[in-house]
Amino acid sequence: MEHLPIKQKITIMVAVLASMLFAALNQTIVGTALPIIVSDLGGMNYFSWIFTIYMLASSVTAILVGRLSDMYGRKPFILLGLGLFIVASFFCGTADTMVELILYRGFQGLAGGMIFSTAFASIGDLFSPRERGRWQGLMAAVFGLSSVFGPTLGGYIVDHFAWKWIFWIFLPVGFVAFILIMRLFPSVPRKDHGRIDYFGSVFLAATIIPMLLAFSWAGNQYAWGSFQVNGLFAFSIVALLAFLYTERKVTNPVLPLSLFGNSVFTISNIIGLLIGMAMFGAIMYMPFFIQGVIGTSATKTGFIMMSMMLSMVLSSTIVGQLITKTGKYKKMAIFGLTMMGIGIFSLTTLNTDSTNIDAIYRLVIIGLGLGCSFPIFNITIQNAVAYKYLGVATSSVQLFRQLGGTIGVSVMGAIMNMIMSAKLDTTSKAGLQGGLEKAADPKVLMDPEQLQAFKEQVPAEQEDMLNQVISAMRNTLSDALGGAFLFGVFTMVLAVILVLFLKEVRLKTSNQEDEDEENIIQVEEKKRSTV
Repeated sequence: MEHLPIKQKITIMVAVLASMLFAALNQTIVGTALPIIVSDLGGMNYFSWIFTIYMLASSVTAILVGRLSDMYGRKPFILLGLGLFIVASFFCGTADTMVELILYRGFQGLAGGMIFSTAFASIGDLFSPRERGRWQGLMAAVFGLSSVFGPTLGGYIVDHFAWKWIFWIFLPVGFVAFILIMRLFPSVPRKDHGRIDYFGSVFLAATIIPMLLAFSWAGNQYAWGSFQVNGLFAFSIVALLAFLYTERKVTNPVLPLSLFGNSVFTISNIIGLLIGMAMFGAIMYMPFFIQGVIGTSATKTGFIMMSMMLSMVLSSTIVGQLITKTGKYKKMAIFGLTMMGIGIFSLTTLNTDSTNIDAIYRLVIIGLGLGCSFPIFNITIQNAVAYKYLGVATSSVQLFRQLGGTIGVSVMGAIMNMIMSAKLDTTSKAGLQGGLEKAADPKVLMDPEQLQAFKEQVPAEQEDMLNQVISAMRNTLSDALGGAFLFGVFTMVLAVILVLFLKEVRLKTSNQEDEDEENIIQVEEKKRSTV
């Protein structure tokens, strides 16, 4: 599709970006609305499944649809994804029970995986690797903007309207994107579709789902090392072995193992995994510090976290332009990962005397580094594989980043809980009598209003003792989060080391180069077989 007029390409990309914004905002807008939704529908014990089911469904469909779109073209799947997302979003707003909402969110996840997978791959259809930088940067900017405005908008909607409108407000954007893509996105017929790898698809899903569930539940619903967590890991390993065996036997594998023989593909995906660990860990646990240690309200915490995403939007847009202009990316990757590592390390220096300003400039450093590195590894992978594997290679980036996020959040949580449990016995026993037991609960620190109300109920003679307990708890939480952030530093050090071994392949100036190389290889293979 490189031959299309530039105006048509830009119009198509506007529609693709609108599709991604539609899906991304629906993903991020739910967080701040959850307390209201739970109070209305009930089912407090199941509310985490609103996120978990979306993650599981989107992770599986992203990699499967990536391969299918290589065989049948992107257009059918991005349209199917948009259509299903629109319908699922509408029904999310009609849910009367938490079970219904979880079910509809599962369908949203299936559709979201289709949209994200085909959207990133469509850049490869429309533009050569050399030109993709600016568009990958804009894609990263879309994610950043959705992370900035989604939670804030969700809070505003539930404060002024019914919560169902968080699912309905962007439906017109989805309809417009659907119509634009249907009319403008060219259909790409494939003469030889090949046979769909059904068994490989089943075994791949059976590998991903239990593994994600194990990391999501470990330390929360079930203890690390419990029968449930170990059982999920064991099931995942067995399914992985079956998947590897199947992929070596089929002629048209859902995830060609030969791709991992390409060092650029393998190293880039491992780096993406490590970025996901550090990025999602910072996003998940930094609010704990801002609210629990500094004592900032939840609303202000959201604005503070915006600094990270806004700086990411800025740097990803600039880096995308620089890659397109220069054709170089390795030095920028090293710079971005190093800056991100420095930013995360700076989080470990925060303490109970830190202020919101201290948190903001550290988050800005992380965001700038993240924006520099986020779009690069999509480009390196797309540039390194044959064009016929563009979809599955691109979706692998999303899969590894999602796996990294799930693993990173789980491991950081385990580290934080381990440090807290070790210190609580020695820092909170003094003064746990006379009604002060509640002050030793770290959850109380997360809600400044609740903490203030508790202080007002305590007799004046116990005020000094209460302040000592709260101070000790804040120190404990600060130390625990510092230990968790150190794990993020470790992952970024590994990422910087790995990028040093990443071969900087010249960015192709045309997708036709892949097809020409493939034709040459086929001719040479025929000659050898004849001889």
